Amino acid sequence: MRLDELLSKIPEEFRPSCSDDNREITGLCLDSRKIKESSLFAALPSSVENGPDGFDFIPQAIASGATAILVSATKDAAAYETKVAVLKSKNPRQTISLLAAAFSKNQPETLVAITGTNGKTSIATFTRQIWEALGQKAASLGTLGIYPPIPNAPAALTTPDSIGLFNSLKDLSDLGYNHLALEASSHGLDQYRLDGLRLKAAAFSNLSQDHLDYHPDMISYLDAKLRLFRDLLPTGAVAVLNADMPEYEKIVKICAERNHRIISYGHSPSDLQVTKQTPTADGQDLTLSLFGETHKITLPLTGSFQASNIMAAVGLAIGTGADLEKILTVLPALKGVPGRAEKIGKTAKGGTVYVDFAHTPDAVETIIQALRPHTTGKLSIIVGCGGDRDPGKRPLMGGIADKLADQAYITDDNPRTEDPAAIRAQAMAAAPNAIEVDDRKKAIFRAVSDLNDGDLLIIAGKGHESGQIVGDKVLPFDDRIVAQEAINHTLETRN
Repeated sequence: MRLDELLSKIPEEFRPSCSDDNREITGLCLDSRKIKESSLFAALPSSVENGPDGFDFIPQAIASGATAILVSATKDAAAYETKVAVLKSKNPRQTISLLAAAFSKNQPETLVAITGTNGKTSIATFTRQIWEALGQKAASLGTLGIYPPIPNAPAALTTPDSIGLFNSLKDLSDLGYNHLALEASSHGLDQYRLDGLRLKAAAFSNLSQDHLDYHPDMISYLDAKLRLFRDLLPTGAVAVLNADMPEYEKIVKICAERNHRIISYGHSPSDLQVTKQTPTADGQDLTLSLFGETHKITLPLTGSFQASNIMAAVGLAIGTGADLEKILTVLPALKGVPGRAEKIGKTAKGGTVYVDFAHTPDAVETIIQALRPHTTGKLSIIVGCGGDRDPGKRPLMGGIADKLADQAYITDDNPRTEDPAAIRAQAMAAAPNAIEVDDRKKAIFRAVSDLNDGDLLIIAGKGHESGQIVGDKVLPFDDRIVAQEAINHTLETRN
Protein backbone atom coordinates (compact mmCIF):
# COMPACT_ATOMS: atom_id res chain seq x y z
CA MET A 1 0.00 0.00 0.00
CA ARG A 2 1.30 3.46 -0.85
CA LEU A 3 1.91 5.75 2.10
CA ASP A 4 -0.33 8.49 0.74
CA GLU A 5 -3.20 5.99 0.41
CA LEU A 6 -2.62 4.71 3.96
CA LEU A 7 -2.62 8.22 5.42
CA SER A 8 -5.80 9.10 3.55
CA LYS A 9 -7.63 6.40 5.52
CA ILE A 10 -6.98 8.15 8.85
CA PRO A 11 -9.41 10.90 9.94
CA GLU A 12 -7.86 14.24 9.05
CA GLU A 13 -7.78 15.49 12.64
CA PHE A 14 -5.51 12.57 13.59
CA ARG A 15 -3.36 12.51 10.45
CA PRO A 16 0.38 13.00 11.05
CA SER A 17 2.53 15.34 9.00
CA CYS A 18 4.69 13.54 6.44
CA SER A 19 7.92 14.61 4.76
CA ASP A 20 7.38 12.32 1.74
CA ASP A 21 4.26 10.22 1.23
CA ASN A 22 5.39 8.80 -2.14
CA ARG A 23 6.53 5.50 -0.65
CA GLU A 24 5.35 1.90 -0.80
CA ILE A 25 4.62 0.43 2.64
CA THR A 26 4.70 -3.37 2.96
CA GLY A 27 4.16 -3.57 6.73
CA LEU A 28 4.20 -1.82 10.09
CA CYS A 29 6.58 -2.61 12.94
CA LEU A 30 7.26 -1.57 16.55
CA ASP A 31 10.47 -3.57 16.96
CA SER A 32 13.54 -2.46 14.99
CA ARG A 33 14.88 -6.03 15.14
CA LYS A 34 11.90 -7.31 13.16
CA ILE A 35 11.89 -4.74 10.36
CA LYS A 36 11.36 -6.01 6.84
CA GLU A 37 12.08 -4.22 3.59
CA SER A 38 9.84 -1.17 2.95
CA SER A 39 8.25 -1.26 6.42
CA LEU A 40 7.10 1.68 8.51
CA PHE A 41 8.85 1.77 11.89
CA ALA A 42 6.96 3.37 14.78
CA ALA A 43 9.61 4.87 17.07
CA LEU A 44 7.41 5.08 20.16
CA PRO A 45 8.49 6.59 23.47
CA SER A 46 8.69 4.22 26.42
CA SER A 47 5.50 3.57 28.37
CA VAL A 48 7.49 3.24 31.61
CA GLU A 49 9.96 5.53 33.33
CA ASN A 50 13.54 5.11 32.07
CA GLY A 51 12.42 2.52 29.55
CA PRO A 52 13.83 2.24 26.01
CA ASP A 53 12.88 5.00 23.56
CA GLY A 54 12.08 3.84 20.06
CA PHE A 55 13.73 6.98 18.66
CA ASP A 56 17.12 5.56 19.63
CA PHE A 57 16.59 2.55 17.36
CA ILE A 58 15.80 4.44 14.16
CA PRO A 59 19.29 3.89 12.63
CA GLN A 60 18.93 0.13 13.14
CA ALA A 61 15.45 0.20 11.58
CA ILE A 62 16.66 2.13 8.53
CA ALA A 63 19.63 -0.21 8.10
CA SER A 64 17.20 -3.13 8.10
CA GLY A 65 15.08 -1.65 5.32
CA ALA A 66 12.53 0.71 6.89
CA THR A 67 11.20 3.14 4.31
CA ALA A 68 9.23 5.34 6.73
CA ILE A 69 9.44 6.23 10.41
CA LEU A 70 6.82 7.56 12.80
CA VAL A 71 8.13 9.83 15.57
CA SER A 72 6.81 12.19 18.19
CA ALA A 73 6.33 15.77 17.03
CA THR A 74 8.71 16.82 19.82
CA LYS A 75 11.62 14.88 18.28
CA ASP A 76 14.12 16.35 15.82
CA ALA A 77 14.21 13.82 13.00
CA ALA A 78 15.50 16.14 10.24
CA ALA A 79 18.66 14.06 9.83
CA TYR A 80 16.57 11.11 8.63
CA GLU A 81 14.42 12.93 6.06
CA THR A 82 16.88 12.27 3.23
CA LYS A 83 16.75 8.54 3.90
CA VAL A 84 13.13 7.76 4.76
CA ALA A 85 9.71 9.34 4.95
CA VAL A 86 9.30 10.95 8.38
CA LEU A 87 5.85 11.05 9.94
CA LYS A 88 5.49 13.35 12.92
CA SER A 89 2.58 13.05 15.35
CA LYS A 90 1.54 14.72 18.59
CA ASN A 91 0.34 11.29 19.72
CA PRO A 92 2.38 8.59 17.94
CA ARG A 93 0.79 5.76 19.95
CA GLN A 94 -2.65 6.71 18.73
CA THR A 95 -1.33 7.25 15.22
CA ILE A 96 0.23 3.80 14.90
CA SER A 97 -3.02 2.22 16.08
CA LEU A 98 -5.00 4.10 13.47
CA LEU A 99 -2.39 3.22 10.83
CA ALA A 100 -2.54 -0.43 11.87
CA ALA A 101 -6.34 -0.44 11.60
CA ALA A 102 -6.17 1.17 8.17
CA PHE A 103 -3.40 -1.13 6.92
CA SER A 104 -5.12 -4.32 8.09
CA LYS A 105 -8.49 -3.11 6.75
CA ASN A 106 -10.74 -5.99 7.85
CA GLN A 107 -12.30 -6.50 11.27
CA PRO A 108 -15.10 -8.82 12.42
CA GLU A 109 -18.35 -7.08 11.58
CA THR A 110 -19.72 -7.34 15.12
CA LEU A 111 -17.06 -6.22 17.57
CA VAL A 112 -17.53 -5.57 21.30
CA ALA A 113 -15.06 -4.62 24.04
CA ILE A 114 -15.15 -5.20 27.79
CA THR A 115 -13.27 -3.17 30.39
CA GLY A 116 -13.20 -3.29 34.20
CA THR A 117 -10.91 -4.59 36.93
CA ASN A 118 -12.44 -8.06 37.23
CA GLY A 119 -14.66 -10.18 35.02
CA LYS A 120 -13.39 -9.14 31.59
CA THR A 121 -12.30 -12.63 30.56
CA SER A 122 -15.49 -14.27 31.80
CA ILE A 123 -17.74 -11.72 30.09
CA ALA A 124 -15.85 -12.04 26.80
CA THR A 125 -15.97 -15.84 26.99
CA PHE A 126 -19.68 -15.99 27.87
CA THR A 127 -20.51 -13.51 25.10
CA ARG A 128 -18.65 -15.70 22.61
CA GLN A 129 -20.45 -18.81 23.84
CA ILE A 130 -23.85 -17.13 23.50
CA TRP A 131 -23.10 -16.02 19.96
CA GLU A 132 -21.81 -19.48 19.03
CA ALA A 133 -24.91 -21.16 20.45
CA LEU A 134 -27.04 -18.80 18.33
CA GLY A 135 -25.24 -19.85 15.17
CA GLN A 136 -22.62 -17.15 14.75
CA LYS A 137 -18.94 -17.80 14.00
CA ALA A 138 -17.54 -16.02 17.05
CA ALA A 139 -14.25 -15.57 18.88
CA SER A 140 -12.91 -13.97 22.04
CA LEU A 141 -9.57 -12.24 22.62
CA GLY A 142 -7.76 -11.32 25.80
CA THR A 143 -6.02 -12.82 28.81
CA LEU A 144 -6.60 -16.37 27.53
CA GLY A 145 -5.38 -15.42 24.05
CA ILE A 146 -7.58 -15.85 21.00
CA TYR A 147 -10.23 -18.53 21.18
CA PRO A 148 -10.74 -20.51 19.07
CA PRO A 149 -6.97 -20.49 18.40
CA ILE A 150 -5.83 -19.20 15.01
CA PRO A 151 -2.42 -19.30 13.29
CA ASN A 152 0.08 -16.49 14.01
CA ALA A 153 -1.91 -15.17 16.98
CA PRO A 154 -0.07 -12.86 19.42
CA ALA A 155 0.82 -14.01 22.91
CA ALA A 156 -1.98 -14.22 25.49
CA LEU A 157 -2.17 -10.64 26.76
CA THR A 158 -5.22 -8.76 27.94
CA THR A 159 -4.66 -6.25 25.14
CA PRO A 160 -1.93 -7.02 22.52
CA ASP A 161 0.11 -4.23 20.91
CA SER A 162 -1.82 -2.33 18.26
CA ILE A 163 -0.15 -3.89 15.24
CA GLY A 164 -0.56 -7.43 16.59
CA LEU A 165 -4.15 -6.67 17.54
CA PHE A 166 -5.25 -5.39 14.14
CA ASN A 167 -3.37 -8.15 12.31
CA SER A 168 -5.35 -10.65 14.40
CA LEU A 169 -8.64 -8.88 13.65
CA LYS A 170 -7.87 -9.14 9.93
CA ASP A 171 -6.97 -12.82 10.28
CA LEU A 172 -10.20 -13.53 12.18
CA SER A 173 -12.26 -11.69 9.59
CA ASP A 174 -10.53 -13.47 6.70
CA LEU A 175 -11.24 -16.81 8.42
CA GLY A 176 -14.95 -15.97 8.53
CA TYR A 177 -15.34 -14.87 12.15
CA ASN A 178 -18.05 -12.24 12.10
CA HIS A 179 -18.36 -11.75 15.89
CA LEU A 180 -15.59 -10.94 18.38
CA ALA A 181 -15.59 -10.04 22.07
CA LEU A 182 -12.29 -8.58 23.27
CA GLU A 183 -10.91 -7.40 26.59
CA ALA A 184 -9.90 -3.75 26.91
CA SER A 185 -7.26 -3.30 29.61
CA SER A 186 -6.52 0.04 31.22
CA HIS A 187 -2.97 -0.18 29.84
CA GLY A 188 -4.25 -0.82 26.34
CA LEU A 189 -6.72 2.05 26.53
CA ASP A 190 -4.21 4.46 28.09
CA GLN A 191 -1.63 3.60 25.42
CA TYR A 192 -4.17 4.01 22.58
CA ARG A 193 -3.70 0.40 21.41
CA LEU A 194 -7.43 0.00 20.69
CA ASP A 195 -7.97 3.22 18.74
CA GLY A 196 -9.26 2.22 15.32
CA LEU A 197 -11.64 -0.50 16.53
CA ARG A 198 -15.04 -0.40 14.85
CA LEU A 199 -17.13 -1.20 17.92
CA LYS A 200 -20.83 -2.03 18.10
CA ALA A 201 -20.99 -2.20 21.91
CA ALA A 202 -18.87 -2.01 25.06
CA ALA A 203 -19.26 -3.13 28.68
CA PHE A 204 -17.86 -1.91 32.02
CA SER A 205 -17.77 -4.68 34.65
CA ASN A 206 -16.48 -3.05 37.85
CA LEU A 207 -13.65 -1.01 39.35
CA SER A 208 -11.36 -1.80 42.28
CA GLN A 209 -7.72 -1.23 43.14
CA ASP A 210 -5.25 -2.64 40.65
CA HIS A 211 -2.35 -1.52 38.47
CA LEU A 212 -1.39 1.41 40.69
CA ASP A 213 2.22 0.59 39.81
CA TYR A 214 1.31 2.03 36.37
CA HIS A 215 -1.51 4.49 37.01
CA PRO A 216 -0.71 7.32 39.48
CA ASP A 217 -4.00 6.89 41.35
CA MET A 218 -7.50 5.46 41.12
CA ILE A 219 -8.78 8.57 39.33
CA SER A 220 -6.27 8.02 36.54
CA TYR A 221 -7.07 4.31 36.47
CA LEU A 222 -10.78 5.02 36.03
CA ASP A 223 -10.12 7.72 33.45
CA ALA A 224 -8.12 5.29 31.33
CA LYS A 225 -11.04 2.86 31.29
CA LEU A 226 -13.53 5.62 30.53
CA ARG A 227 -11.70 6.24 27.22
CA LEU A 228 -13.55 3.19 25.92
CA PHE A 229 -16.86 5.06 26.19
CA ARG A 230 -15.69 8.64 25.83
CA ASP A 231 -13.42 8.20 22.78
CA LEU A 232 -13.75 4.76 21.19
CA LEU A 233 -17.39 3.67 21.33
CA PRO A 234 -19.19 5.41 18.43
CA THR A 235 -22.06 7.78 19.01
CA GLY A 236 -25.31 5.86 19.32
CA ALA A 237 -23.65 2.49 20.05
CA VAL A 238 -24.58 0.30 23.04
CA ALA A 239 -23.03 0.69 26.51
CA VAL A 240 -23.59 -2.22 28.92
CA LEU A 241 -23.01 -0.92 32.45
CA ASN A 242 -22.93 -2.51 35.91
CA ALA A 243 -25.59 -0.71 37.97
CA ASP A 244 -23.96 -1.98 41.19
CA MET A 245 -20.82 0.12 40.61
CA PRO A 246 -20.35 3.27 42.73
CA GLU A 247 -19.12 4.92 39.51
CA TYR A 248 -22.27 3.95 37.60
CA GLU A 249 -23.87 7.41 37.46
CA LYS A 250 -20.62 9.00 36.30
CA ILE A 251 -20.31 6.50 33.46
CA VAL A 252 -23.98 6.95 32.55
CA LYS A 253 -23.41 10.68 32.21
CA ILE A 254 -20.50 10.18 29.82
CA CYS A 255 -22.50 7.69 27.78
CA ALA A 256 -25.51 10.01 27.66
CA GLU A 257 -23.31 12.77 26.27
CA ARG A 258 -22.27 10.37 23.51
CA ASN A 259 -25.90 9.33 22.93
CA HIS A 260 -25.08 5.70 23.71
CA ARG A 261 -27.94 3.27 24.22
CA ILE A 262 -27.48 2.10 27.81
CA ILE A 263 -28.30 -1.43 28.97
CA SER A 264 -27.81 -1.73 32.74
CA TYR A 265 -27.31 -4.95 34.68
CA GLY A 266 -26.62 -6.17 38.20
CA HIS A 267 -28.34 -6.87 41.50
CA SER A 268 -29.53 -3.26 41.78
CA PRO A 269 -32.65 -2.20 39.88
CA SER A 270 -31.59 -2.42 36.24
CA ASP A 271 -32.59 -3.62 32.79
CA LEU A 272 -31.03 -7.04 33.44
CA GLN A 273 -31.48 -7.57 37.17
CA VAL A 274 -30.57 -10.62 39.24
CA THR A 275 -33.31 -10.66 41.87
CA LYS A 276 -32.59 -14.02 43.51
CA GLN A 277 -29.73 -16.54 43.56
CA THR A 278 -29.92 -19.99 45.10
CA PRO A 279 -26.72 -22.04 45.13
CA THR A 280 -26.93 -25.70 44.15
CA ALA A 281 -24.38 -28.49 44.37
CA ASP A 282 -22.95 -27.73 40.92
CA GLY A 283 -24.33 -24.33 40.04
CA GLN A 284 -27.13 -21.94 40.91
CA ASP A 285 -30.78 -21.19 40.27
CA LEU A 286 -31.50 -17.61 39.22
CA THR A 287 -34.58 -15.44 39.21
CA LEU A 288 -34.14 -12.55 36.79
CA SER A 289 -36.03 -9.40 35.95
CA LEU A 290 -35.22 -8.72 32.31
CA PHE A 291 -36.65 -5.45 31.05
CA GLY A 292 -39.38 -5.85 33.66
CA GLU A 293 -40.32 -9.48 32.93
CA THR A 294 -39.50 -12.33 35.35
CA HIS A 295 -37.51 -15.32 34.13
CA LYS A 296 -36.03 -18.31 35.95
CA ILE A 297 -32.98 -20.23 34.76
CA THR A 298 -30.49 -22.76 36.12
CA LEU A 299 -26.77 -22.15 35.55
CA PRO A 300 -24.18 -24.93 35.75
CA LEU A 301 -21.68 -22.44 37.22
CA THR A 302 -20.65 -21.89 40.84
CA GLY A 303 -19.98 -18.42 42.22
CA SER A 304 -22.52 -15.67 42.72
CA PHE A 305 -20.46 -13.21 40.65
CA GLN A 306 -20.99 -15.43 37.59
CA ALA A 307 -24.58 -14.20 37.40
CA SER A 308 -23.41 -10.60 36.96
CA ASN A 309 -20.85 -11.60 34.34
CA ILE A 310 -23.50 -13.51 32.42
CA MET A 311 -25.91 -10.57 32.56
CA ALA A 312 -23.18 -8.38 31.07
CA ALA A 313 -22.73 -10.94 28.28
CA VAL A 314 -26.49 -11.03 27.74
CA GLY A 315 -26.46 -7.23 27.46
CA LEU A 316 -23.72 -7.34 24.82
CA ALA A 317 -25.56 -10.03 22.87
CA ILE A 318 -28.81 -8.03 22.97
CA GLY A 319 -26.94 -4.85 22.09
CA THR A 320 -25.58 -6.49 18.95
CA GLY A 321 -28.92 -7.77 17.73
CA ALA A 322 -29.56 -11.12 19.42
CA ASP A 323 -33.08 -12.00 20.57
CA LEU A 324 -33.55 -12.20 24.35
CA GLU A 325 -35.83 -15.24 24.26
CA LYS A 326 -33.31 -17.16 22.17
CA ILE A 327 -30.48 -16.08 24.48
CA LEU A 328 -32.34 -17.50 27.50
CA THR A 329 -32.58 -20.91 25.87
CA VAL A 330 -28.78 -21.21 25.56
CA LEU A 331 -27.69 -19.91 28.99
CA PRO A 332 -28.06 -23.28 30.82
CA ALA A 333 -25.43 -24.74 28.47
CA LEU A 334 -22.73 -22.15 29.24
CA LYS A 335 -19.39 -23.56 30.33
CA GLY A 336 -17.04 -22.13 32.93
CA VAL A 337 -13.95 -20.15 32.05
CA PRO A 338 -10.55 -21.78 32.64
CA GLY A 339 -9.07 -20.61 35.92
CA ARG A 340 -12.19 -18.72 36.99
CA ALA A 341 -13.92 -20.46 39.92
CA GLU A 342 -12.77 -23.67 38.25
CA LYS A 343 -13.53 -26.80 40.24
CA ILE A 344 -10.53 -29.13 40.26
CA GLY A 345 -11.86 -32.02 42.34
CA LYS A 346 -12.36 -33.59 45.75
CA THR A 347 -9.78 -34.88 48.21
CA ALA A 348 -9.83 -38.26 49.91
CA LYS A 349 -11.53 -36.72 52.94
CA GLY A 350 -14.20 -34.98 50.84
CA GLY A 351 -12.80 -31.45 50.61
CA THR A 352 -13.36 -29.52 47.36
CA VAL A 353 -10.64 -27.53 45.56
CA TYR A 354 -11.16 -24.55 43.26
CA VAL A 355 -8.70 -22.42 41.28
CA ASP A 356 -9.44 -18.76 40.59
CA PHE A 357 -7.65 -15.82 38.97
CA ALA A 358 -8.47 -13.43 41.86
CA HIS A 359 -5.42 -11.18 42.21
CA THR A 360 -6.90 -7.95 43.57
CA PRO A 361 -8.41 -7.16 46.97
CA ASP A 362 -11.91 -6.90 45.52
CA ALA A 363 -11.54 -10.14 43.56
CA VAL A 364 -10.35 -12.03 46.65
CA GLU A 365 -13.37 -10.78 48.60
CA THR A 366 -15.70 -11.62 45.71
CA ILE A 367 -14.51 -15.19 45.22
CA ILE A 368 -14.70 -15.95 48.96
CA GLN A 369 -18.23 -14.61 49.20
CA ALA A 370 -19.21 -16.35 45.96
CA LEU A 371 -18.07 -19.82 47.01
CA ARG A 372 -19.00 -19.61 50.69
CA PRO A 373 -22.57 -20.88 49.98
CA HIS A 374 -21.11 -23.95 48.28
CA THR A 375 -19.41 -25.34 51.39
CA THR A 376 -20.85 -26.88 54.53
CA GLY A 377 -17.50 -26.82 56.30
CA LYS A 378 -14.53 -24.48 56.51
CA LEU A 379 -13.48 -22.24 53.64
CA SER A 380 -9.74 -21.75 53.11
CA ILE A 381 -7.86 -19.64 50.60
CA ILE A 382 -4.31 -19.45 49.27
CA VAL A 383 -3.23 -15.91 48.42
CA GLY A 384 -0.01 -14.51 46.98
CA CYS A 385 0.95 -11.10 45.60
CA GLY A 386 2.99 -10.29 42.50
CA GLY A 387 6.37 -8.63 42.66
CA ASP A 388 7.18 -5.40 40.78
CA ARG A 389 3.50 -4.52 40.91
CA ASP A 390 1.25 -2.33 43.08
CA PRO A 391 2.57 -2.99 46.62
CA GLY A 392 -0.36 -1.16 48.22
CA LYS A 393 -2.74 -4.03 47.56
CA ARG A 394 -0.61 -6.63 49.38
CA PRO A 395 -1.80 -5.90 52.94
CA LEU A 396 -5.32 -5.39 51.58
CA MET A 397 -5.34 -8.84 50.00
CA GLY A 398 -3.80 -10.47 53.07
CA GLY A 399 -6.24 -8.73 55.38
CA ILE A 400 -9.31 -9.64 53.37
CA ALA A 401 -8.24 -13.28 53.07
CA ASP A 402 -7.53 -13.49 56.81
CA LYS A 403 -10.81 -11.83 57.77
CA LEU A 404 -13.23 -13.57 55.41
CA ALA A 405 -11.80 -17.07 55.12
CA ASP A 406 -11.72 -19.58 57.97
CA GLN A 407 -8.06 -20.16 57.14
CA ALA A 408 -5.76 -18.12 54.90
CA TYR A 409 -2.41 -19.32 53.54
CA ILE A 410 0.02 -16.61 52.37
CA THR A 411 2.54 -17.77 49.79
CA ASP A 412 4.31 -16.65 46.61
CA ASP A 413 2.65 -15.59 43.36
CA ASN A 414 4.96 -14.17 40.68
CA PRO A 415 7.76 -12.58 42.76
CA ARG A 416 9.56 -11.34 39.65
CA THR A 417 12.65 -9.37 40.75
CA GLU A 418 11.50 -8.76 44.34
CA ASP A 419 12.37 -10.80 47.42
CA PRO A 420 9.45 -13.26 47.90
CA ALA A 421 9.83 -13.14 51.69
CA ALA A 422 9.44 -9.36 51.68
CA ILE A 423 6.27 -9.59 49.59
CA ARG A 424 4.80 -12.22 51.91
CA ALA A 425 5.70 -10.09 54.94
CA GLN A 426 3.66 -7.18 53.57
CA ALA A 427 0.61 -9.43 53.15
CA MET A 428 1.16 -11.16 56.51
CA ALA A 429 1.32 -7.81 58.31
CA ALA A 430 -2.46 -7.54 57.92
CA ALA A 431 -3.16 -11.26 58.33
CA PRO A 432 -2.27 -12.27 61.90
CA ASN A 433 -4.09 -15.61 61.71
CA ALA A 434 -2.75 -16.65 58.31
CA ILE A 435 -0.27 -19.45 57.74
CA GLU A 436 2.83 -18.39 55.79
CA VAL A 437 4.30 -20.95 53.39
CA ASP A 438 7.43 -20.01 51.46
CA ASP A 439 6.78 -22.07 48.32
CA ARG A 440 3.59 -22.09 46.24
CA LYS A 441 3.62 -25.83 45.57
CA LYS A 442 4.20 -26.56 49.26
CA ALA A 443 1.34 -24.17 50.12
CA ILE A 444 -1.05 -25.98 47.77
CA PHE A 445 -0.11 -29.44 49.09
CA ARG A 446 -0.38 -28.20 52.70
CA ALA A 447 -3.78 -26.55 52.21
CA VAL A 448 -5.21 -29.50 50.26
CA SER A 449 -4.06 -31.98 52.90
CA ASP A 450 -5.70 -29.86 55.63
CA LEU A 451 -9.17 -30.21 54.04
CA ASN A 452 -11.84 -32.31 55.71
CA ASP A 453 -15.27 -33.43 54.57
CA GLY A 454 -17.37 -30.43 53.47
CA ASP A 455 -14.40 -28.03 53.43
CA LEU A 456 -13.56 -25.89 50.41
CA LEU A 457 -10.21 -24.47 49.27
CA ILE A 458 -9.69 -21.57 46.86
CA ILE A 459 -6.27 -21.32 45.23
CA ALA A 460 -6.27 -17.67 44.17
CA GLY A 461 -4.10 -15.49 42.01
CA LYS A 462 -2.91 -17.32 38.91
CA GLY A 463 -5.96 -19.05 37.51
CA HIS A 464 -5.24 -20.28 33.98
CA GLU A 465 -1.57 -19.22 33.98
CA SER A 466 0.96 -21.95 33.16
CA GLY A 467 4.09 -20.25 34.48
CA GLN A 468 5.52 -18.55 37.56
CA ILE A 469 7.79 -15.54 37.05
CA VAL A 470 10.83 -15.73 39.31
CA GLY A 471 13.53 -13.16 38.58
CA ASP A 472 13.60 -12.79 34.80
CA LYS A 473 12.58 -16.39 34.13
CA VAL A 474 9.18 -17.98 33.61
CA LEU A 475 9.17 -21.36 35.33
CA PRO A 476 6.52 -23.99 34.46
CA PHE A 477 3.75 -23.82 37.06
CA ASP A 478 0.02 -24.35 36.73
CA ASP A 479 -2.16 -24.12 39.86
CA ARG A 480 -4.65 -26.53 38.31
CA ILE A 481 -2.04 -29.20 37.63
CA VAL A 482 -0.42 -28.83 41.06
CA ALA A 483 -3.84 -28.87 42.75
CA GLN A 484 -4.74 -32.10 40.96
CA GLU A 485 -1.38 -33.60 42.02
CA ALA A 486 -2.13 -32.62 45.62
CA ILE A 487 -5.61 -34.16 45.42
CA ASN A 488 -4.17 -37.34 43.92
CA HIS A 489 -1.64 -37.48 46.75
CA THR A 490 -4.47 -37.51 49.31
CA LEU A 491 -6.17 -40.34 47.44
CA GLU A 492 -2.94 -42.37 47.17
CA THR A 493 -2.18 -41.80 50.84
CA ARG A 494 -5.65 -43.05 51.79
CA ASN A 495 -5.18 -46.19 49.71
